[in-house]
Amino acid sequence: MTLRDLIKKHEGLRLKPYHDSTGNLSIGYGRNLKANGISELEAEFMLTEDIHKATLDLWSVLGDDVVWSLSDNRYNAFIDMMFNLGRSRFLTFKKMIAAAKIGDFEEAAEQMLDSKWARQTKSRAIELSEMVRLG
Repeated sequence: MTLRDLIKKHEGLRLKPYHDSTGNLSIGYGRNLKANGISELEAEFMLTEDIHKATLDLWSVLGDDVVWSLSDNRYNAFIDMMFNLGRSRFLTFKKMIAAAKIGDFEEAAEQMLDSKWARQTKSRAIELSEMVRLG
């Protein structure tokens, strides 16, 4: 048995944060997040994975024809919003999604701003809505 296999056997894999036997917040194969955190490389890897998931979610919500027609700014704004909200909360923006699907980006931008999300994120929501509005 390799050292890696031995540690995996003893630690077990947990894909969501948990408190270990000493109360430390941990993840994975016993990574103590309080003591060790993550490296910048690990953060970049997780960001890449999360952007990929947000991208797939956007395609499934808006559909191929709509996504292919988006400008880079609109595409990036919607993915940033999906990344921030997650799929289930993004789906609550029914009027924004409907407006985007028919190419009414003025209305889509207004719907972004008329939300609890916009009040919470302030400058992020303003920047993203302008990207959607202006294309």
